[in-house]
Amino acid sequence: MDILVCVKQVPDDFVEVHLDPATQAPATAEIERVANAFDTYAVELAVRYCEANGGTVTAACIGPETAKNALKNLIAVGVNKAYLFNAEDLAAGDDGAKAGYLAQVVKTCEEKSGVHFGLVLCGKESTDEIRGQVGAMLAEKMGLPFVSSVIEVAPNGDGLIAKQETEDGIATYETASPAVYTIAKPGYDPRYPSIKSKMAARKAEIPVLTAADAGLSAVESVVTCTSYTEPPKREAGLLIQEKVAADAVAKAMAVMKQDNAL
Repeated sequence: MDILVCVKQVPDDFVEVHLDPATQAPATAEIERVANAFDTYAVELAVRYCEANGGTVTAACIGPETAKNALKNLIAVGVNKAYLFNAEDLAAGDDGAKAGYLAQVVKTCEEKSGVHFGLVLCGKESTDEIRGQVGAMLAEKMGLPFVSSVIEVAPNGDGLIAKQETEDGIATYETASPAVYTIAKPGYDPRYPSIKSKMAARKAEIPVLTAADAGLSAVESVVTCTSYTEPPKREAGLLIQEKVAADAVAKAMAVMKQDNAL
């Protein structure tokens, strides 16, 4: 089965982000862009599925030229081919618009590669906005079955079995193929590339398509973010320094009682 993974570039989430005093928007211009963590989980799941059952993995990204490096890193860990849609100005739309663009991206990737994707994967959310809506909207626009927060996929005749992580355990679903799944963190981490695969990936040719190549045109957003607010800073904690355990517990209880925490 041929699988397409939709990949988004996001600011490195190891860097603390603050609001720009002038714009009151997240100040991310100077932060290195990396592949969204949940998208890398989707890539690893797709590669493992194809290693076990056959097929190919394609990655697609809407972003600037610099996103080529992120896509080459994914080729180094098992992606067979990748497409970059250099239409970053379209990425500013709301989630519904982005899902519409991705639906056309899927169609264009099928036309360019000559395959029909049996499964389209997205990370369950992006680490910059954390809204988790695009995957579901993409499935709706494509008219395909959808399962969220998937951690395992297996073949099931002409269809698929998806295991979904829930607060109460694991839910198992059967769907037809093609389908759209969003991927949560499975029970393993993405693999590291070997030196050989990294060297080969550097030479990989990644087609760069324009919005016109994919038939993408701006879609009016119907949802607008009106403002951002930084989370409140945590208050300093109280350090209890009593050496005797009973005294430390007594002081902790007294402080909690004073703060009405009991």
